[in-house]
Amino acid sequence: MAGLIDTCETARNIGFHVDDALPKLPEAIVIDRQLLDILACPETREAVSLADDALVERLNKKIETRQLVNRAGETVTEPISGGLVREDGRYLYLIRDGIPVMLVEEGIPLE
Repeated sequence: MAGLIDTCETARNIGFHVDDALPKLPEAIVIDRQLLDILACPETREAVSLADDALVERLNKKIETRQLVNRAGETVTEPISGGLVREDGRYLYLIRDGIPVMLVEEGIPLE
């Protein structure tokens, strides 16, 4: 990846516009372990854990086809980069811009 970045920087320096051609990399989800330990489902107070990559990928495929709705019945339209899964596996709470959205109506049913 370093070679790609160096090449793109050189191309920019001589006047080429390369940003649109670069692949968009998913943002890394980093949640402090202490924060994760105190976060809980707002409905049941169950513990939550980070969603694995396979689940995030599966949900993003549903988002692409507009088949994913949250508990409020709203269609989820933006791809997700991560979320927190309730301990019983029934709901996922999105992480947006590194901030967990722990609202019942924003939860995404997983069953």
